[in-house]
Amino acid sequence: MVPNILRRGVWVAIALFLAMTTESMALRPEETIASAARKVVKLYGAGGFRGLEAYQSGVLISQEGHVLTVMSTVLDSDQIDCVLDDGTRYVATLVGVDPRRELAVLSLQATDTPFFDSHNIERSPPGTRIFALSNLFGVAVGDERVSAQHGVIATVIPLAARRGAYEAPYRGDVYLLDCTTNNPGSPGGALVDYRGRLIGMLGKELRSSTSGIWISYAIPIDELLPAYRDILDGKSVEPETSSLVVRIDPTVLGVVLLPDLLDKTPPFVESILPDSPAARADVRADDLVVAVGLDSVGSRISMSRALGRVPAGDPIQITVVRNGELIDLDLGPLPDTKKAARQ
Repeated sequence: MVPNILRRGVWVAIALFLAMTTESMALRPEETIASAARKVVKLYGAGGFRGLEAYQSGVLISQEGHVLTVMSTVLDSDQIDCVLDDGTRYVATLVGVDPRRELAVLSLQATDTPFFDSHNIERSPPGTRIFALSNLFGVAVGDERVSAQHGVIATVIPLAARRGAYEAPYRGDVYLLDCTTNNPGSPGGALVDYRGRLIGMLGKELRSSTSGIWISYAIPIDELLPAYRDILDGKSVEPETSSLVVRIDPTVLGVVLLPDLLDKTPPFVESILPDSPAARADVRADDLVVAVGLDSVGSRISMSRALGRVPAGDPIQITVVRNGELIDLDLGPLPDTKKAARQ
């Protein structure tokens, strides 16, 4: 009887020791943050206006130097600068995008960088303690560490969100977070659990379609990995290079752009046709068009292609920069025109 009691006591003591050891390891957030932050990068590109910042975040996902981030106007630049945690700077190359998930994959000429292990990642349940790591507000420069926020996963639900009048294209599950990650510079950042495992990527600045409030969310990494692999396999269709993209001349809306004199001539408005949708929407000469709906545009060609992806009769909203401010303008339904032509 006594030996059995002793054996049970020994097993209980071992179990308590293991539980205390595991808990003590989990209570070292500074180590978790430091390890994960080394795999988060700071990205710089196009932008520089309020609401259209020229910076965002990304996560290193492979030993080949691949970076996951969000598809945005920041990447619509001739040069995308990527700064690692130690201050090392690289010029990133855009490998491809997944428009449905608004995911972009970049490549660095580096093979010795730390990266997140994305194998055997399971969906995390509500209540999971998390850290959100990103270059929010662009406060980290050079070798300065990205910012860390802590919280929990509030729930896991399908995303129903919008930016302006346009619904976000992604409709899959997201982690809703109880910390405010809806900040400039945060998109593309890493969501890790208390063990430092990558479980998601911070999403864009969006509002709930039902309540209209800003939401803080992350797309689970298991939703992104299939798209990442497809992009590496060459299955990504990049809108700027696809030979099947339909172009629509912006003049059907009354917008006359500056002549296409250079490669990637920005879509500056030269004039407005009278009694046109653009005139009624108060589009003005010298406006710079930066988005058609949720599609960022950085050139005349990208604007005409963005219009070509809108079905005839659907409402058109453009975002312009005017006197340093972003302005959303509703142009009404897209006319059913025969000016669309395949490239």
